[in-house]
Amino acid sequence: MELEQKAISLLRSLIETPSLSREENETAELIEGFLKEQGAITQRLGNNIWAKNMHFDELKPIVLLNSHHDTVKPNSGYTNDPFEALEMDGKLFGLGSNDAGGSLVALIATFLHFYPKPDLKYNLIIAATAEEEISGSGGIESLISHLPQIDFAIVGEPTQMNMAIAEKGLMVLDCVAHGQAGHAARNEGVNAIYKALKAIEWFRNFQFPEESESLGPVKMSVTVIGGGEQHNVVPDECRFVVDVRTTDVYSNKETLEVIRSNVDCEVKPRSTRLNPSGINQEHAIVQAGKRLGVKTYGSPTLSDQALMPFPSVKIGPGDSARSHTADEFVYTNEIKEGIKLYIELLSNVILKEA
Repeated sequence: MELEQKAISLLRSLIETPSLSREENETAELIEGFLKEQGAITQRLGNNIWAKNMHFDELKPIVLLNSHHDTVKPNSGYTNDPFEALEMDGKLFGLGSNDAGGSLVALIATFLHFYPKPDLKYNLIIAATAEEEISGSGGIESLISHLPQIDFAIVGEPTQMNMAIAEKGLMVLDCVAHGQAGHAARNEGVNAIYKALKAIEWFRNFQFPEESESLGPVKMSVTVIGGGEQHNVVPDECRFVVDVRTTDVYSNKETLEVIRSNVDCEVKPRSTRLNPSGINQEHAIVQAGKRLGVKTYGSPTLSDQALMPFPSVKIGPGDSARSHTADEFVYTNEIKEGIKLYIELLSNVILKEA
């Protein structure tokens, strides 16, 4: 009960301290101070804070508990002050309360529960990280090289305490179809728009041969298009953008190779770093969840899992449908129940007597 109350109190403080992506300095200080008050020895890189369990043993495997403390900007629809931790009818309102403050403080409480225990089968590291909302390079990606080798991670995001065992990756492609300019009144030139249409039709209809068991097919959507400057000039260039949601069957680079081999246009990814993820369903943490009746699923939404080169699951209190909405909230009971389930999950894996 004491840990639950401390977690909710910490969340109130986090809500009332603005922490937009790349501006998380003050919440980093809050989290660092809180962990130190509980006796943990913290480390910091930029606005990322982490700590190890008291009896950390270099010979044992390591579980990473991770969530983020940055937020998006509040939208114009707020009727409450987004930076006021308002509690009403069992709900705690405020920017970042649901995404992902509830998960973060629940994981911190879970870490502190196990922190002093001397005979764990696994080490624990808690990491409160920055820049998740913008997939920034100064968040979890920058921290990983400073951590010991991680065996698996629990990523805290609002999933109603269901367990995402796979997550779609993302590539944004800038595509250019090249033609040859000519006068529209004569049969001149090569119309780049027509070439683009052919490629767009391929993106619309192509189905990758293999489909993910938990995530379904790779999804490709053309979202932006532009070409031509004058009504009487055949355009020599047509640009369009494709949003590609990749699955654990193909890496981003493999997906890109398939695309480039099928379309007659220039294809440049803005990045290939946001990869799909998946964990074997026989993994101990997944099996522990199933024994506890936790529902598993494949997640279409992106998180810091995309930047983790080790197995991970995504699970946390709250509901992703509330994320980035006006008057965002999390139920305080969701946080309490989340702490309880996190502890039960890990107890099934890291306690010697389990």
